[in-house]
Amino acid sequence: MAKVIKKKKIKWIPFFIFLMVIVILIFCVQLFLKTKIQNILIQGNKLLSDMEIMELAGVSDYPSFYLATTISIQRRLKSNPLIQTVQVKRSFYHVLTIKVKEATILYKNLSTGKYVLENGEEVNLDNGIAPTVPHLVNYVPNHKSQAFLKGLEKIKENLRIRISEITYVPNELDKDRFLLYLDDGNMIYLTLTKFDSMNYYEEFLPQLEGKKGILYLDSGNHFKIMES
Repeated sequence: MAKVIKKKKIKWIPFFIFLMVIVILIFCVQLFLKTKIQNILIQGNKLLSDMEIMELAGVSDYPSFYLATTISIQRRLKSNPLIQTVQVKRSFYHVLTIKVKEATILYKNLSTGKYVLENGEEVNLDNGIAPTVPHLVNYVPNHKSQAFLKGLEKIKENLRIRISEITYVPNELDKDRFLLYLDDGNMIYLTLTKFDSMNYYEEFLPQLEGKKGILYLDSGNHFKIMES
């Protein structure tokens, strides 16, 4: 006697439900990934504008909050020599916070027209920002340049910005001698090993009684009044 083979019926309702769930999941994932950054906060920048940092970070067009990874943002920003460290933080309501620490500009090299960072690298500032830093008027030999940078670093920032110009003026007795022109009209002679003596300038000022002149800190500490 022949067996009767029953045909299995496809359960269409569960199949359509499963298919709908897959479609909904795909839609939700796409919607999730397309959610844009709603607000960007930039902190710690002085040399670079907010827009420059956003363009460097690749977020100037407010891309997907979830596809703009913190690692990629940090990598892009650290490629700029003006940025030392970067912190990127995500918070609720799709807010992105970028906190940067910029490199210190020690002086402007008038020979090249570029600004010199604490690590010796020279950079251009094309955004119109002109930081208040000393201007190096003439050439400093390569074998003196590193010590010159270290010397400037030792001067407190609030005093360093009071230096308008620096000239390398070696003589027969001292090949490390510099002349600093200050914004108050006074001048200071310093040698590389005594650049930190500049930090006591404000303590010395009352003794000058408002007179202008040249302060010799390269060999001894004495003041010569300028002839009127």
